[in-house]
Amino acid sequence: MTLLHRLCWLPLRRVALVNVLLYSLAFPVLAQVNTPVPMHDGVGVDEKAGNNIDLSLTFINEAGQVVPLKQYFDLGKPVLLNLAYYRCPMLCSLVLNGQADAMRKMPIHAGPDYTVLTISIDPTETAELAREKKATYLSGFDKPVSGWSFFVDHNGNAKKLAEQVGFNYRYDTRIEQYSHASVIMVLSPEGKVSRYLYGIQFKPLDLRLALAEAREEKFSFSTEQLLLLCYHFDPKAGSYVMFAMNFMRAGGVLVVLLIAWMIVRLRRMEKARGTLSNQELVGLR
Repeated sequence: MTLLHRLCWLPLRRVALVNVLLYSLAFPVLAQVNTPVPMHDGVGVDEKAGNNIDLSLTFINEAGQVVPLKQYFDLGKPVLLNLAYYRCPMLCSLVLNGQADAMRKMPIHAGPDYTVLTISIDPTETAELAREKKATYLSGFDKPVSGWSFFVDHNGNAKKLAEQVGFNYRYDTRIEQYSHASVIMVLSPEGKVSRYLYGIQFKPLDLRLALAEAREEKFSFSTEQLLLLCYHFDPKAGSYVMFAMNFMRAGGVLVVLLIAWMIVRLRRMEKARGTLSNQELVGLR
């Protein structure tokens, strides 16, 4: 008898217990969605928004070439950065899958509108692995993606970059895997850390607004600029929410202007009535 058949024959109380157990096992993964990752045993995220990364750091791209980060910045485009490793058995793939899904659903595109950098934190991984991973993810798009590059470490620079953006990880010798948080980071065109988005699934609107925010100083998307007026990043929710305060402020200004206009109009009406009354009095005389 299969596990499914056995579950079907369980009494209702036991089925409920099984459901609770399954949910408790899934909860750690679900809790990572859009939730900041606190430091634990040297693993987590120490947010460093506003810090500049070292653009002179070099990495090996998927073609086996040593290139500096500066080559991918100073182009007037925001940069989406994620640190992972290509032989990761689960979490890295989940983060990359969620990121790629959000990228496909956005009206803006990697290459002309923003740059994407995926960098391996495992110093033993090769450019061939990066090339295979890139081919896998780019094949999932219905159009060419020119702005997504995959890299491996060079001279220990992956660790230096991780420290600069607050991405703390460690190698677990027991399971021979890297322990790390599920997060992607958005940087300005000049290399300044702008926003962290947590989880394994990302809302296309959140990613779009984070990129727009990072590029705010060199804005060219009027639609994104309008969206930033309507939405505001909520650190507690880890997401962008409708920013009603802007509407309230606009409404308040409108009410004040309306009241001022009514007062001016009433005064003019009173003045006109007063003038008319004086003229009538003069006529009676």
